[in-house]
Amino acid sequence: MNSTEDPPAGAARPLEGVVVADFSRVLAGPYATMLLADLGAEVIKVEGPGGDDTRTWVPPVRPDGVSTYYTAINRGKKSVVLDFTDAEDLATAQALARRADVVIENFKPGGLKRFGLDYAAVAEANPAVVYCSISGFGSAEGASLPGYDLIVQAMSGLMSLTGDPDGSPFRAGISVFDVMAGLHSAVAVLAALRHRDATGTGQHLEASLMASAMSGLVNQTAAYVAGGVVPHRMGNAHPSLFPYEPLPTADDDLIVTAGNNAQFRRLCTALGIPEVAEDPRFAENGDRTANREQLRPLLVEQLRKHPAKHWFAELNEVGVPNGPINTIGQGVEYAKELGLEPVVSAGTGERAVPVVRHPVTFSATPPRYDLAPPELGEHTEQVRAWLSGETAPTTSTTASTAASTAAATTTAPRKES
Repeated sequence: MNSTEDPPAGAARPLEGVVVADFSRVLAGPYATMLLADLGAEVIKVEGPGGDDTRTWVPPVRPDGVSTYYTAINRGKKSVVLDFTDAEDLATAQALARRADVVIENFKPGGLKRFGLDYAAVAEANPAVVYCSISGFGSAEGASLPGYDLIVQAMSGLMSLTGDPDGSPFRAGISVFDVMAGLHSAVAVLAALRHRDATGTGQHLEASLMASAMSGLVNQTAAYVAGGVVPHRMGNAHPSLFPYEPLPTADDDLIVTAGNNAQFRRLCTALGIPEVAEDPRFAENGDRTANREQLRPLLVEQLRKHPAKHWFAELNEVGVPNGPINTIGQGVEYAKELGLEPVVSAGTGERAVPVVRHPVTFSATPPRYDLAPPELGEHTEQVRAWLSGETAPTTSTTASTAASTAAATTTAPRKES
């Protein structure tokens, strides 16, 4: 089987039988639970009567009017609508939490306590539960701060690094720390499930956008923590490497990188200036970085002799990393050319929706995309029936399905995400 080929119907996935009660909304939590659903977990998405906020984040929309933002992060789930201020709905939500292997929530810290859905209350009835809380700034002094990705980009320092040196700070083009927090949460859940399987006990996981930012800024936070240096905006330049930025050609800019001396020598040879690689000012990476203003014009002079497409082929031929600056559409199409098969179909028949493939390939237990992003409350009655015992699941998948239905009947109060 090709590594990106979809598995046959019914093929087992690593998280089959794991029921996830998803009390999260917007991006970080839903992204984490979608990744778990791809790998076989039964994810029951609990929404309030108005639904996840991203259902209304438009444009763009699909031809059926559904938000592409919502579509991007909610495949493979079952939706239940529950209003926590309604006694019956709250009882359903609590029953779901008791039956779940994993609970993921992104209410403001402490926001679920009054509903008996906080970790302490859930773990008392379900001691094996893996309970993951996602917030903006953690549950200590930052508990009351609204956890919007843009605010975290600003307060973590990321925006101070993004933009022209003499211009204004810019946000990243995506909600980068929401995505990172979702990834970190998914990894933590898997680790906690392994611990639970070995010991029989669950635990409380706390992830935050700010903590993910501190980790995700990697070399930039390390510059301060380990070196006492406060990084600053450098536009598209890299603080520790040169060349490692867009450089102009005869038509478009081209990203050109030389991560070591051998790559730099190959670059200079390909550009017809091998002597530059022997210049003491540029012999080592530290020299090239310190003398980038002298080196840049030498490289640009040669690159301007041919268009970007020419150099892309030439430099790849000799092993010099480089690439054009694509649009999102061009990026998706190029991924197709590379055989990465980035687009798959979630769901079947008229409900099938094109989505972006799970990012990791598995040789034995590939992801599957059985369910399209659910309609609001689509599985509420199904989950209620499962939780009440009216339906007896005969397989882990059936059980998961029932759980998702129960979650769909709960309306949770909104957290600032």
